[in-house]
Amino acid sequence: MRNQTAKAAVLVAAGALVLAACGTNKEESGGGGGQAACDTSKGTLIVGVIAPQSGSLSALGLGIKNSADLAVKQANEACKVKGYKLALQTEDDQATAQVGAQAATKLSSNPNVVGVIGTLNSSVAQSVQPVLAQKKIAQISPANTNPSLTQGTDYATSKKRPFETYFRVCTTDALQGPFGATYMVSKAGKKKIATISDGKTYGVGLVQEFTKQATKLGAAVVANETVGEKDTDFGGVIAKIRGAAPDAVYYGGEYPIAGPLSKQMKDAGLNVPLMGGDGIFDPKFIELGGADGDLATSVGAPTESLSSAKAFVDAYAAANYPEAFSAYGAFSYDSANALIGALATTMGDSGTWGEDKRADLLKNIGSYKATGATGEVAFDEYGDSTNKLLTVYQVSGKEWKPVETGKFEG
Repeated sequence: MRNQTAKAAVLVAAGALVLAACGTNKEESGGGGGQAACDTSKGTLIVGVIAPQSGSLSALGLGIKNSADLAVKQANEACKVKGYKLALQTEDDQATAQVGAQAATKLSSNPNVVGVIGTLNSSVAQSVQPVLAQKKIAQISPANTNPSLTQGTDYATSKKRPFETYFRVCTTDALQGPFGATYMVSKAGKKKIATISDGKTYGVGLVQEFTKQATKLGAAVVANETVGEKDTDFGGVIAKIRGAAPDAVYYGGEYPIAGPLSKQMKDAGLNVPLMGGDGIFDPKFIELGGADGDLATSVGAPTESLSSAKAFVDAYAAANYPEAFSAYGAFSYDSANALIGALATTMGDSGTWGEDKRADLLKNIGSYKATGATGEVAFDEYGDSTNKLLTVYQVSGKEWKPVETGKFEG
């Protein structure tokens, strides 16, 4: 998939879309690329993407971008939104909250932005949500798992939706953490567990939810440490947790830290499995030092195993994107299709887009139901996905292999 000709073609296409987005909102019918038979005389509408396109998490962010791009191209070929062409505008949030807020501000200044796909990081979502909400711009995340984004900071005792503009197609850490803990304690038989987080919203929340379930099942959390997201030497933390003699380590964070942490643990003689959430579920984790026996949970069922995902997987391969769709590609594809499908309903056969349509678009996203690449795509009253499936993966033979798929039943 990494051929330079295909990469150049993608870059040229991306440049054309940016030009379309920056130009006038009037466009004549036709124009090639599957558009010849479509009436696009009313102009161009923008689907935004906010995700890391550079830096250590770019493998995940580029999969999100490419998969949304595929959905937009297919919608244009099918003349999905009558009278309009859709264009993708991607903003690189660099996995940083401040940069994400700037990206959201840029997109929200354009009246032709119909919605935003993203973000990857829950901490970035916290800064993006209020900016988009000011303009009633829909945001659908393929990857955010922190429960507070949809259910408020007191979600455990008093759920309250903070932003009506925010939706997600993946389940939350309120289920992912306990699902992982149940496997670790009840299936893998681990009773003394050390936990480590990167101190960010996602990692801290995931560790908290894991810990509650692990202790409920009778395991002891024998150490609880924090590392910095830019740390490279984990010798001090490893020495602390090694003294507690854990039989497993649970890490809340992402693969740029988790991979080297796993390697340094084993090098230091702490030869126990490291487990994490969806933030470490990527081949990069293994490349960076993740070892056979390490574990991860991720949202949904394995994409390649789903009959509902076959068309997406085949279309993505045929498009020759230079990067893999990665952990969240199918979820991004479903997010974009939910936005586009709700937009088509909002516009009907003769509607004209204006910012006053955003309220109706939000209602139509809320009531959207379809079978997507990841299975059932629909939202509850908080904007959360109704699809609660999760999967445990284990590194075996230097590959992630699924070992259990199901739901956390409490």
